[in-house]
Amino acid sequence: MNSSSAAAKLAPYAYSPTNSLGREYPEQDHPFRTVFERDRDRVVHSTAFRRLVNKTQVFPSPTNDHHRTRMTHTLEVAQISRVVARQLGLEEDLTESIALAHDLGHPPFGHAGEDELREFMKEHGGFEHNLHALRIVTELEYRYPGFPGLNLTWEVREAFAHHSKSNDKMLDRYKSVGMPFLEAQVADEIDSLAYTSHDVEDALSAGLITETDIMDIQIWRQTYNDIIRQYPSIPSGTRVPTIVRKMIDTQVTDLIFQSRENFKNERIDSVEAVRRSKNLLIGMSTKMRELRKELESFLHRQVYKNTRVQRMAQKGRRIIRRLFQEFLACPLLLPTRYREKLNILSPHRVICDYLAGMTDRFARMEYGRMFNPNDDV
Repeated sequence: MNSSSAAAKLAPYAYSPTNSLGREYPEQDHPFRTVFERDRDRVVHSTAFRRLVNKTQVFPSPTNDHHRTRMTHTLEVAQISRVVARQLGLEEDLTESIALAHDLGHPPFGHAGEDELREFMKEHGGFEHNLHALRIVTELEYRYPGFPGLNLTWEVREAFAHHSKSNDKMLDRYKSVGMPFLEAQVADEIDSLAYTSHDVEDALSAGLITETDIMDIQIWRQTYNDIIRQYPSIPSGTRVPTIVRKMIDTQVTDLIFQSRENFKNERIDSVEAVRRSKNLLIGMSTKMRELRKELESFLHRQVYKNTRVQRMAQKGRRIIRRLFQEFLACPLLLPTRYREKLNILSPHRVICDYLAGMTDRFARMEYGRMFNPNDDV
C-alpha cells in the first residue's frame, strides 16, 4: 500500500494516514488508496457535494453565471489548502478532504437560509451548518450498504466539530482531544482567506462596489499599485482578477512563512505537540491579519449589508419560512423517505433536514409547486 511511501515525505508534525483513529464502521484497507484518499473520494462522489453547485455563496446563482457558488468556493479552498499543506509538509489528502467537505452542511440561500432554519429550530435542537455537515457524513447520506453516511475517518469528522460553534453534545468527543491538528487548521484558515478575496471580485463584477470604493483598503491599494507598476497598460477586464490573484498569493505566502515560524517558536515536532499547544499554529503575521480584518470590515459594510444583497437574502428567507410552515402544517407533503423518519425524529428535525439539503434552484421550484396555483403538481 502506498501509505508508507506517502508518510515518508511528511513532516513529523503531519497527520500520517497510518496513524488515523479509523472509521465508525471498520472497513478493510484499500489496496492502493490511503484512508484519507478514500475520504476525499467519498466526499466528491456524495450527493451533498454535487448539490453545492446550486447553493449560494454570496450571490444567488441566477444573478450571474460567473459568480461563485458554494461549489466553486469549495474547490478554490481545496486547491489553496493543498498548496499550503505541501509547502508545510502536511498530509495533502487529509487537508483536501477537509477542505472539500467543509461546506457540505450549508442550506440553500447561504447564511440567510441558515438564519431562518436556526430560528425555526431554536427550541428543537438548533441548526448550525458545521454540525449539520457532520450529520450528513455520519447519518444522512445513503450511498453504501454497510453503514449510514460516508463513514469518513475520525480526523475529517473531528474537523467539522472544531469548526462548529454549536454546543451540541454530539461534538464533545471530537473536541476532547485537544487543539485541532494542522491539516484542519489549514483548511479553516484558507476558507476565510479565499472567500474574503473572491467576494471582492464578485462584488466588483456585480457592480455593488467600484475600484474607487475599495482603493482605501490597504491590501487592495498596495496590490493594485504593484500590478500597475508591472503592467502599466493592463486591460480593465484583466486587472481585477490579476489583483485578486496577487492578493491571495501575498496572503498565502505570509501564512506559510508565519506558520513555519510558529512551529519553530512552539517547538512543534509531533502531532502530540500540536494537540498540546495553547494556540492555533496556522496563521498569518500580525500585520497581514490587520490588513485582512480591514478588508473583511469593508465587505461587511459595503457588500454583505448592501441593499441588493439583503433583498435577495430576504427572498431566500421567505422561501425557507413558507416551506417550513407548510410542511409543519401538513407533513404528508414531505417525500416518502422523509415521512418515514417522522417515526423516529421530530417533525421539526425532519423538515429541517429536508430543507437544508435543497439547492437554491430546487427550493424555488418547491415553493412554486406549493404556492403557485397554476403550477402543475
